[in-house]
Amino acid sequence: MKSIQEPNKESYYFLLLLVPLFWGGAFGATKHVITEIAPLTAATLRFSLASILLLIIILFKSEWKINFLNRSSIGIVFMSLTGIFGYNAFFFESMKYTSAINGSLIMATTPVFVTIGAFFFLKESWNTCIGVGLLLSLFGVILVIIKGSLQAFLSLKFNIGDLLLLGALVCWVIYGLIGKIVMKTYSPLLTTTSTMVIGSLFLAIGSLYENDWKNVIHASMQTWSEMTFMVLGSTVIAFFLWNKGIQKIGASKTSMYMNLVPINAALISLLLYGSTITWPQIAGMILVIIGVLFTTRTRKITMKNTVQRKNA
Repeated sequence: MKSIQEPNKESYYFLLLLVPLFWGGAFGATKHVITEIAPLTAATLRFSLASILLLIIILFKSEWKINFLNRSSIGIVFMSLTGIFGYNAFFFESMKYTSAINGSLIMATTPVFVTIGAFFFLKESWNTCIGVGLLLSLFGVILVIIKGSLQAFLSLKFNIGDLLLLGALVCWVIYGLIGKIVMKTYSPLLTTTSTMVIGSLFLAIGSLYENDWKNVIHASMQTWSEMTFMVLGSTVIAFFLWNKGIQKIGASKTSMYMNLVPINAALISLLLYGSTITWPQIAGMILVIIGVLFTTRTRKITMKNTVQRKNA
């Protein structure tokens, strides 16, 4: 039986576009779900169901390793604590105290810190073009979020919720950087599955303090439809592609795709919820796309020049 050929490295630049699409859609879905189910309980349900599905896939592919618990697995535990438990706990708690604009602006800095961390700790490449692409995308994200209103930007007020969001930001950056190291030993599928299984256990413990599991069985059909979307798209597919991207093209390049999340969230709100969109937001979207293309294109040119020098 002929095995399915894995996409080449260049294909992941396009496959990763699915990640911000699913994560952008998850904002609206999550906003409704937590009106019926408490945040940590909803997060536990989401990642637990995704874990079960991934375990079935990984067992079917016979990819689970018997000697999984070795010295390298400490990285898996840290990824679970940061990217699954820590990020969700900080993020959901922060939404009680801060605005969506503040939250979006803070999380929009993720690619900056991931790129800096990847440069210092993972020895990933850095040049002026990457920096320009990063700044273009960051400025574009800000335009999208504040809708081009200087008054909205100047009226920002920071509070305890923003400090909690910084905790979520740190967790996500650590998750990405450790992932690059872990996936030198484990495959992205095994890494995604194991981090979600362990992370779900931590989330389940946290959800006990909410004492809200009784409301799960009374959730509406809309909530279960949105949960299905988040489990399949925003969790199983998106997290796997994210980890695969980190392995194939690097943590800094993969993190750039997070700048596309606000764009997709805005477009989905426009198409499905009747929201409006301004010309500054459109300009911001264009800047983000140019920044992402600029950065990824720079990588391709750098790789091509490196090969040419080696062959010279």
